[in-house]
Amino acid sequence: MAERALHGVNLSGWLTLKTWVTPSIFADSGALDEDSLVAAIGAKQYRELVIEHRRNFLSQDDFRQIAARGFNAVRLPVPWYVFGDAGLDVGPFVPCLEFVDQAFNWAEDIDLKIVLSLAIVPGVNPPQIPLVRNHDDFAHYRDDMLVVLGALAKRYSLRMAFAGIEVAEDVVPQLRRGFTLTDGVPMHVMRNYYRDAYETVRTYAPDATVILPDADQHGSWGRFMAPKHYKNVWLDCHLYHYTDQVLNAGPTGVRQLTNSSVDALKACRKSGLPTMVGKWSAALPFSDSATTPEGRIALERVFVSEQLAIFKECPAWFFNTWKTEGHLTGWDARVALSSFERAMLA
Repeated sequence: MAERALHGVNLSGWLTLKTWVTPSIFADSGALDEDSLVAAIGAKQYRELVIEHRRNFLSQDDFRQIAARGFNAVRLPVPWYVFGDAGLDVGPFVPCLEFVDQAFNWAEDIDLKIVLSLAIVPGVNPPQIPLVRNHDDFAHYRDDMLVVLGALAKRYSLRMAFAGIEVAEDVVPQLRRGFTLTDGVPMHVMRNYYRDAYETVRTYAPDATVILPDADQHGSWGRFMAPKHYKNVWLDCHLYHYTDQVLNAGPTGVRQLTNSSVDALKACRKSGLPTMVGKWSAALPFSDSATTPEGRIALERVFVSEQLAIFKECPAWFFNTWKTEGHLTGWDARVALSSFERAMLA
């Protein structure tokens, strides 16, 4: 576990493409995700595009700016195909191990910590492709995820910047709705994967923090992986509110959203595990017509301030994200947190 709380930013959209981070990459293809982009423009053009993007989107200067703003960590989503030919069958996707290595070099130069996150969302529909074997069921590729987790833990366990590893980017759980079950991964299957992932990471990184997505099921982890038997295990609670329903677009609405975060963290902590916030933003679920531009900026500042206050008991939080192509005000830390003093973020 880190000596002090990790306060940082996600590096979303760098090693894996995201439409909301770099919309220009997808603009002429009609694609909405990386898989469909490959199909739309072909493997050769996709490869050239991805390599150029990774070389230019983030640099050592970005890491220096992150540290200068008061952050002491980054959360880096790493794709399952990171190792290329040395790992799983990557298909048309482009490995990126040299960029992960580079990130560690940059981080260690300025004393930043890195939390790695395996950028797979078990249970997402349609399933992510092509995870070497049949990918229509999480049970068919969970072992491949363990292979990648073990290889990452082995490679970076002795690096000074290595703070921990999250065993999936997020999870879509299977839930019962009346007499039917939703698409997703059954919770007992996910729990078994978490235990196996812990043992895999511990084989190569005895002291690293192992982080488990809470699957948006904040109160479902009571007595799971109790600290008596499992060390340095955190839950990760993603606190997005941009789709929440609120009755008031003003300060009362902000208070409602803040209370929702308080309740989520309280429920997670009943597990007995430390709870971090792996993703949060300044985005409000209010229509632009509900407030003036100036009023919205003021509300977003209040919203961020209140969230920072309730995160004080967390071992880590990571704003989503450091950088977007269009400087999205609620999602880009360079914009959303620009008016906050370094001491408030450190």
